[in-house]
Amino acid sequence: MQKKVIKLGKNIRKNIGLYIMLAIPLAWYIIFKYIPMYGLQIAFRRFNPTLGITKSPWVGITYFKQFFESYYFKDILWNTVSLSLFTMVIGFPMPIILALLINEIKNTKFKKAIQNITYMPNFLSIVVIVSMLTLFSNRDYGLFNKITGLFGAAPVDFMSKPNYFQPLYVFSNVWQYMGFNAIIYIAALSSVDQELYEAASIDGATRMQKIIHISIPCIMSTIIVLFIMRIGNLMSVGFEKVYLMQNSVTLSASEVISTFIYKNGIQKGQFSYSTAVGMFNSVINFILLISANFISKKSTKTGLW
Repeated sequence: MQKKVIKLGKNIRKNIGLYIMLAIPLAWYIIFKYIPMYGLQIAFRRFNPTLGITKSPWVGITYFKQFFESYYFKDILWNTVSLSLFTMVIGFPMPIILALLINEIKNTKFKKAIQNITYMPNFLSIVVIVSMLTLFSNRDYGLFNKITGLFGAAPVDFMSKPNYFQPLYVFSNVWQYMGFNAIIYIAALSSVDQELYEAASIDGATRMQKIIHISIPCIMSTIIVLFIMRIGNLMSVGFEKVYLMQNSVTLSASEVISTFIYKNGIQKGQFSYSTAVGMFNSVINFILLISANFISKKSTKTGLW
């Protein structure tokens, strides 16, 4: 044991710069991620700021039952799950397809241009994206109505129709983040041995056959790891964009757990209730992450740990 401690001390002194760099993000996680977990107990207490966390009366799972038995529980849960699944079904494969297509471009300048063009929307703020959607959805001069008008469709205010909320959210999300999310796949493809492609060409393989039998299998481990991480965030629908896109007309389709927590916790001051809802959301994400990783390890021998 003493030898291990001495060896560790020597290693720290030898690589002191790296350990200092590690200490900064580690401190950030401890301060902002782990220490606040102490406050999760207010989900089981009737929190009173004047009494503090530990002196507030214990109420057990009262707030969890209140949420599960509420008339809006099924609607909020369905909106959250359906929006997240819709986003994953459309948004997860698109960066993979984009990366495979970019990898097939032989002209270096054109390849870089495509990467830059698809990457740039990532730098736009959520406010700008929602403003663009509002302008494009306008009944009188909106781009969407101009396009649908070419096919004889009547003008529609898309942002005021509940059935258009999810498509607008998902496809704008895909457009904004597709290029950024494709970077990791492009990096994985760049490490594929070029001799594999050359051997396939000699055997008479077409481009599509090379993609199916070489490119995709070589990045499959990356795809699986990112898919597991995506499953672990299935219940975490982005708050900012949903909240900005919401209005009183589309509330039936747009109210998700994150916006519900904000409205009850911040606006109404129901701290214990909103904490209980947030904990329920986090527990579901944790169970999904563990399950997805377990299934992946059993079936593909690839996982996060």
